[in-house]
Amino acid sequence: MKFEPTMLQAYLVGGSQDTHHNPAELLTKTEEALQSGITAFQYREKGSSNLSADQRLKLAQQLRELTRHYRVPFFIDDDEELALAVGADGVHVGQKDQRIEQVIQRAQGKLMIGYSCNRPVQIEKANQLAAVDYIGSGPVFPTQSKADADPALGLSRLVLLNRLSEQPVVAIGGITADNIAATLATGVAGAAVISMVFQSDDISQTVHQMLTASSQS
Repeated sequence: MKFEPTMLQAYLVGGSQDTHHNPAELLTKTEEALQSGITAFQYREKGSSNLSADQRLKLAQQLRELTRHYRVPFFIDDDEELALAVGADGVHVGQKDQRIEQVIQRAQGKLMIGYSCNRPVQIEKANQLAAVDYIGSGPVFPTQSKADADPALGLSRLVLLNRLSEQPVVAIGGITADNIAATLATGVAGAAVISMVFQSDDISQTVHQMLTASSQS
């Protein structure tokens, strides 16, 4: 699958830790979001997750089948070996994860590559890496979804990072129905969310709000 910036418009991120440590609930809610029109999904098993390696593999395979059925690009966070093993479309690498150069060496030409960059110096480095397809920047606002999250960037800093980046930027962290329009107004290619969807009482309506905000930005 070839990377397109439109994939970032309504980007859902999550793992079992985001659905009460219940893989079945993750599958159910992810499928509802896929049916509703999310443009990409990233499997991110982190934080308080208690899944074994075998359980992660099984869940990744199930999520791969779901995303393939709905023809939505499937990324895996910080594990290009797992991404390659299950036939994922891409991998996402954080600053605190393994070195981006190692991932590029293993994944270039096989996986789309996303890279978290929250400071200008990180963006400048990413600009020199032709294999990186997009940048993830955040948290834009305070978030409870990531225990080791950096301090919130705020919208003005997001504008700066987006302006500096030669790759499309997807904003993440603390994005809600109340602030998504302002987030997208910074010029980023899209918004990535966890709680906004997985804690929603109406996932279909929430995804519709994301897509509407993106089309109006």
